[in-house]
Amino acid sequence: MEKMNEAAASSQNQQVSPETIHIALLSAYAVGLHSIESMIPTPVPWLRLGLANIITLTTLYLYGLRAGMIVTLTRVVIRSLLAGTFLGPAFVMSLGGGVMSTLVMWALKVIFGRLFSPVSLSIFGALTHNIVQLFLAYLLFVRQIEAVLIVSPIILGAGLITGIFNGIVTNLIIKKIQEKKEAEKVAENSVP
Repeated sequence: MEKMNEAAASSQNQQVSPETIHIALLSAYAVGLHSIESMIPTPVPWLRLGLANIITLTTLYLYGLRAGMIVTLTRVVIRSLLAGTFLGPAFVMSLGGGVMSTLVMWALKVIFGRLFSPVSLSIFGALTHNIVQLFLAYLLFVRQIEAVLIVSPIILGAGLITGIFNGIVTNLIIKKIQEKKEAEKVAENSVP
């Protein structure tokens, strides 16, 4: 009984960092957006708006690669469990595209810094996601390059458009967060 009380007291003394809570919330937002998006009918299989990538890119800007990858992996795994596609074709394609697009967006952000805006990074992320998914579709399922080449312009064109949209939204979110932080600093400094 005494050991149980000690364990309970020990767990009460441990606090979760605000960053951990923010990353958990961002992961939940990504899962929610991905779930909502999956209900929207599309003309081509696996063609999505990529709204959850707004959350991934925002996380990359705020917390870096580790947090961005946590959001991506959490979204892919939880969504596939909810949809009943865990370890199936949709899971493999979502995982491959999500991981590679997160890595590419982070690498471009690190290498080029301010030269690449959230819109630019989002476009590269969307196109990377689509190219990886097309490659995986060919490698694992379709095995006919003609079919992949026929659908590629549609998927890549949609990726370009959604990448622009998602980048604009991400840019707005980041600006709003920066404005809020600046306002909080001013408020802290003006309090006597």
